[in-house]
Amino acid sequence: MQSHGIPRVAATTLDKSEQARNKERKQITQYQALEKDVVDRAELDAQVKAKDYSDATFRLTSQLLTQNPEYYTIWNYRRLILQHVFARELAADEAPSEQDAAAADKAGLPPAQHEVLLLIKEDLQFLIPLLKQYPKCYWIWNHRSWLLGTATKHLPAHSAVTLWHAELGLVSKMLGLDSRNFHGWGYRREVVLAIERLSSNGDGEKESGSGNMVESEFAYTTKMIQSNLSNFSAWHYRSQLIPRLLSSRNADTKTRQEFLDAEFELITRALYTDPYDQSLWFYHQYLMATLSPANKQAEPVLEPCGRAEQARYLEREIGSVREMLEGAEDCKYIYQALLEYSGRYLEVEAEGEKVTLEEMRGWLRELRGIDPLREGRWRDLERKMGL
Repeated sequence: MQSHGIPRVAATTLDKSEQARNKERKQITQYQALEKDVVDRAELDAQVKAKDYSDATFRLTSQLLTQNPEYYTIWNYRRLILQHVFARELAADEAPSEQDAAAADKAGLPPAQHEVLLLIKEDLQFLIPLLKQYPKCYWIWNHRSWLLGTATKHLPAHSAVTLWHAELGLVSKMLGLDSRNFHGWGYRREVVLAIERLSSNGDGEKESGSGNMVESEFAYTTKMIQSNLSNFSAWHYRSQLIPRLLSSRNADTKTRQEFLDAEFELITRALYTDPYDQSLWFYHQYLMATLSPANKQAEPVLEPCGRAEQARYLEREIGSVREMLEGAEDCKYIYQALLEYSGRYLEVEAEGEKVTLEEMRGWLRELRGIDPLREGRWRDLERKMGL
């Protein structure tokens, strides 16, 4: 399965020779035997009500997950084993060896916590080849998140935040390989949030402290958008960052207006480059949505944004979108935007002269011709807008 040209699993060359089929049959037999062994070990013992948390079982989970990382039940079993090992290490009374004590002292940790840190690092390392081969497997990302959450729970903040920073570097590399991997983008937001929490000054204030990463993350979205305009995840992340960014800058009315104008300029340039890219229109719609105080799903950028201000932006953007029709008369997104923004403009400026109902009817006719399969939708739109 592929998503925007990137395979979910690394592609392999198909070899239909008899020798290859025999090899595949052997691999299937071995996999089935391995699966049965792991599952049997995971079953509750009727007498002692305890599972097999041995090193041998743990190694078997590694073998099985290497072959099939989509087997989420085995990931759950692996975490049970690790929880058992972490609890055992943290509760151990025996004195560490001289070498282990020296390593723990160098890391600035008690020996038990240092051992847990090493175990977490080892398991994170185990996941890297899997992540490279299966970059869109939910369970690999989920397990990394669990490991780092465990580190946050059991280790001092300075040790945990070091792991999270390393994770941010890893996810940046993964997004460099596939900049539109939404698994990676979602994970990045989780990593950034964890770093900010661990780097805060302890009173919950993150917006002005050293833990605030909103500026660097906003710059990261700019970089990723410049390398690939058709990056819905980057545009979406950018929209989530904007309210925090303006708040952290203590932006006044003028600054907010300049910021919004700059964002409109950015997305307009992108739309002129490729008006057929739906991800660009989503971001443009988001910016337009911030103008409406009645829209609870988009936090306003301009505060306040009165009717006159709304009308001014709507007039400007309708004019800009109109110009995009030249050379892109078959682009349905343009007509949809014109109808949506014109309807809002007439609500704000009932006697506005920038748009006429006849012109709107013409745009709707074009939509019907371009996309006849959605005729029902266009009829509903016609009825809703009174056209």
